[in-house]
Order: sequence, then C-alpha cells, then structure tokens
Amino acid sequence: MRVNFKVNGEDVTADNVWPGESLLYVLRERLGLPGSKNACEQGECGSCTVYFDGVTACSCMIAAGQAEGREVGTVEGLAKEPGKGGDRTLGDVQEAFVEAGAVQCGFCTPGLLVQTDDLLERTVGAGKDAPADAEIREALAGNLCRCTGYEKIIDAVHLAAERRAEAGSAS
Repeated sequence: MRVNFKVNGEDVTADNVWPGESLLYVLRERLGLPGSKNACEQGECGSCTVYFDGVTACSCMIAAGQAEGREVGTVEGLAKEPGKGGDRTLGDVQEAFVEAGAVQCGFCTPGLLVQTDDLLERTVGAGKDAPADAEIREALAGNLCRCTGYEKIIDAVHLAAERRAEAGSAS
C-alpha cells in the first residue's frame, strides 16, 4: 500500500507499506528519519514519541496506514530551520539537553525532546508560567530513561523553558 502524509511540514510518500507496519518503522526505515528510537514496541517507554496531528503519541503503536493524510512531527523537526549555510542547527530544547548533560546513551532522548517541546508549547508558549518540577515529572512520566536519575533532564527542561520565555518576551 502507499501512504501519503506530512512529516515535519513536508509531503512524503511511503510505498510498499504492508498492513501491519508501524509508523515508527516507516519513519526510520522507509523515510530515513532515524531519530525516533525502537525500544519496547509496546508504547511503554516513550523513545518513539512523535507529534501525530499535533498530539504526542508513540509511533510504534500507530499503524502506518493511519498516517494517510495526517501530519507527523519528529525529533528531527525540532531543529531550527536552515540558515544561510543550509544546515539545520539544534532547537532550544535540544540545546538545553546537551548543555545540561541530560543526554547519555541517547536512546530515550528523542522521545524526551518531543515530549518536552510539547510541554513547553502548552505552558511557556501559551503565555503561562514555566512548568514546576511536579508538572515536568508528570509530562515526562511516559518516557523511561535507564541512564540518569532524571535530575539533569529536569534541569534541561527548566533551562529550555527559561530560554523559550526569554525568546517570547523579546519578540
């Protein structure tokens, strides 16, 4: 089957998709977007979190055919648009994770980045206060990390929230 949808704002087509194939498989193997990770294949770990029509979801649990005509946003889409040199640079959430030391093995990172971006859009991006620790922990509860004690991840979310608030007040 052929599936037509948007990924990170661009129209894409995936051909020869079999009925049981997951959106995660299509993104990684057919479209060359390896950011979302394949870990549990049960929607439990959050490593494959993407935006699906603007709502975060585990792409391992979405049949590829369900993406027909829909919009998908991946961790690759969080990067800043290309500048004069043509290369994309890290987005605010990605930069904060690197600076706070919240990236270790990197397996959980893509899902955490997408979920953090969503949290900040719903809070700071909507003109609300930056999220408190409890709100961050709740928002990221579906994303499992085996390398950290989560403190550096929470620090990264606070850093990204601070920068996003500053950017919003400057514009």
